[in-house]
Amino acid sequence: MLSTLSAKLDGILKRLRGHGVLNEATISEALKEVRLALLEADVHFTIVKEFIERIRVKAIGQEVQQSLTPGHQVVKIVWEELRALMGQEHAGLALSSMPPTVILLVGLQGAGKTTTCGKLARHFKAHGRRILLVAADPRRPAAVEQLVALGTTLGVPVHHGDAPLLDAVSVCVDGVERARTQGFDVAILDTGGRLHIDDELMNELVAIRAKVSPHEVLLVADAMIGQDAVTMAEEFDRRVGLTGVILTKVEGDARGGAVLSIKAVTGKPIKFLGSGEKLDALEPFHPDRMASRILGMGDAVSLIEKAQEVIDRDQAEAMARKLRADTLTLEDFRDQLKQVTKLGSLEQVLDLLPGGQRLKELTADSTPGQDQAVGRMVAIIDSMTPRERRDHTLLTGSRKQRIAKGSGTSVQDVNRLIKQYLEARKMMKMLSGRGGRQWLGRSSRTFS
Repeated sequence: MLSTLSAKLDGILKRLRGHGVLNEATISEALKEVRLALLEADVHFTIVKEFIERIRVKAIGQEVQQSLTPGHQVVKIVWEELRALMGQEHAGLALSSMPPTVILLVGLQGAGKTTTCGKLARHFKAHGRRILLVAADPRRPAAVEQLVALGTTLGVPVHHGDAPLLDAVSVCVDGVERARTQGFDVAILDTGGRLHIDDELMNELVAIRAKVSPHEVLLVADAMIGQDAVTMAEEFDRRVGLTGVILTKVEGDARGGAVLSIKAVTGKPIKFLGSGEKLDALEPFHPDRMASRILGMGDAVSLIEKAQEVIDRDQAEAMARKLRADTLTLEDFRDQLKQVTKLGSLEQVLDLLPGGQRLKELTADSTPGQDQAVGRMVAIIDSMTPRERRDHTLLTGSRKQRIAKGSGTSVQDVNRLIKQYLEARKMMKMLSGRGGRQWLGRSSRTFS
């Protein structure tokens, strides 16, 4: 996600941090590169112009000029402006004090609304809420069946009309009434996809909103369409009135135009990011954390929150003790790789790690997909003897050849694994130490 933009900004700001003294010419040259990187990321040009100007004014001010680390001060300014651009603070969902909370999902066909309904249902259910899904898409073939299948997987009931020709407005009205009378906490309305230029279908959404008075009207938009997502959000907001946006397919969005532009252009906050087809691939959007990720600083807080959900606490504590004692073996590394897969794809996890871009480069592979590389790494370690897994220094050339043959890989793959293991051990030891814990504490509050 946003990997292209992140790599470019990281390179630009790294050069700035290397300067002992910054003058106006140096800053201006760097900002030209930042401007070009943002435009290439498909960020709206007026937003880019205003963003760069705000940084310029602050970066040539006295605070930077008199700082002992002017390059780091500029990085801090860029981080603060990125955070402000995306909304400053996390915007949660508005929950009604008198249930049910009604959430209306709207958007184009193919944006992922039905899957997002399931993800939201899972999110609320994990917090102890009773959920009712409402299938209000009578036009798309098998739309009702898809939502029913998701509901069955989650153990969540689905309301839908009995006749195939029932209109979406009446289905939504009946669904909300059922949620109210049967004591559901949240009703999520899955409407059909429509173009914002289709007056008839847009008027249907206007009618639904007027009849059920939803607490949230969320646009589900494909992040990969960039500025088109921003234009669409403007039109849906003008016609229907949005309260927020959920961006889907962000795992394939290397540029980031929609993430960086939507709040500034529409005034509507991004509330969630969808990063895959699985029902757990939904994360609350935090502008400060995203700013850190874009600048290559990782997002340790989100990673910790994810880990708390899926990783066994006793195992984690045992691993921490091994890290402090510097006894982490390849066997432990293999177990950690298996645990990492529970957090999402390897690429998604590395996005959350400080220095993750460097580890991405180390795990770059000729075969498609980082997750295939994880499977190969596990196979290599499994091909070692127990003694070799406990002591990597035993791995001589002939042993590596045997391991490569046994795992169906090459000696280069074995060498790459050892390099990744040593790099990961070094980084994990750093984060588990006192300095790392202090860094994590700061990260949970703000970047400084």
